[in-house]
Amino acid sequence: MIRIGIAGCGNIASTLASVMVKLPQTMKLEAVASRDRARAEEFASRFGVEKAYGSYDELYADDEVDLVYVATPHSHHHDVMIAALEHGKHVLCEKAFCVNAKEAEEVFALAKEKNCFVSEAIWTRYMPSRKMINDIIASGRIGKVTTVSANLGYKIMHKPRISDPRLAGGALLDIGIYPLNFAFMVKEGVGVESMSGTCVKSETGVDVRNMIQISFADSSQAVLFSDAETVTDRMGVIYGTEGRIDVVNVNNPEEIRIYSGDRNPVLLETIPVKEEINGYEYELESVCRCIEEGRLEDEHMSHSETLRVLRYMDALRELWGIRLASELE
Repeated sequence: MIRIGIAGCGNIASTLASVMVKLPQTMKLEAVASRDRARAEEFASRFGVEKAYGSYDELYADDEVDLVYVATPHSHHHDVMIAALEHGKHVLCEKAFCVNAKEAEEVFALAKEKNCFVSEAIWTRYMPSRKMINDIIASGRIGKVTTVSANLGYKIMHKPRISDPRLAGGALLDIGIYPLNFAFMVKEGVGVESMSGTCVKSETGVDVRNMIQISFADSSQAVLFSDAETVTDRMGVIYGTEGRIDVVNVNNPEEIRIYSGDRNPVLLETIPVKEEINGYEYELESVCRCIEEGRLEDEHMSHSETLRVLRYMDALRELWGIRLASELE
């Protein structure tokens, strides 16, 4: 059994905690930490956690914690992971893993030195829907994939973690990462020949919305966008020479629809996607399994893939003139 300590008490921490307590055979929610002890104590009371700490240092020092789940703002991910690893803790960190690839490289180097597991918690990478989609593509039902489109948008610009560049805000790192990962999962193993994009910036200097175009080495393409002040349809569409796949909600696939390649496409099959709990159980169970087996990374989201996504986001932000968190110093 893997004993977990949570760093941060926000909404995503609550969502993950609600799953952790339902998997007692695999994991135990051992402790929770916040810079506000009262907040940690309220969180612990809500989920029946025995230990509530008013600092992250207390969490790192707890010998009964095997894995630290990092649920702080993006701007703090690097420092929290480094400190946890220095104390010999395994790490599961929310997306975006770090502000930039340089920070992630430092984390992975230390994890290797300390012989600790570390992985990025982008849940769509671990979900069964990923294999379902890839199996349909591999079957040849839609022919050769030529184009991928995906979008994600929510009205979240009012949140400080999105609007504040010091907290590594903006649409790209928080929600644009999902369409990017969707495209890379569809085109798994295929290199990128070129990438370009544009964005609209807020008064604070973060991206409110963005549009990204990718050309892959196999002549296929992707068109992606994310928006932090508008609710979009969240659709992912995979176009092939013999048909297409519609994925309802790229952030949490709910349904997969397969269409014919006719001029007036015919719906051939609808495949519902159902979670056992709420969808986060897959990443938690996979990570615990990796740690128990002595592995230092998870094949669902390898270190190299985390770095690849971050490097492309770095390049886009460089193009847009956007600096965040530690980059502002």
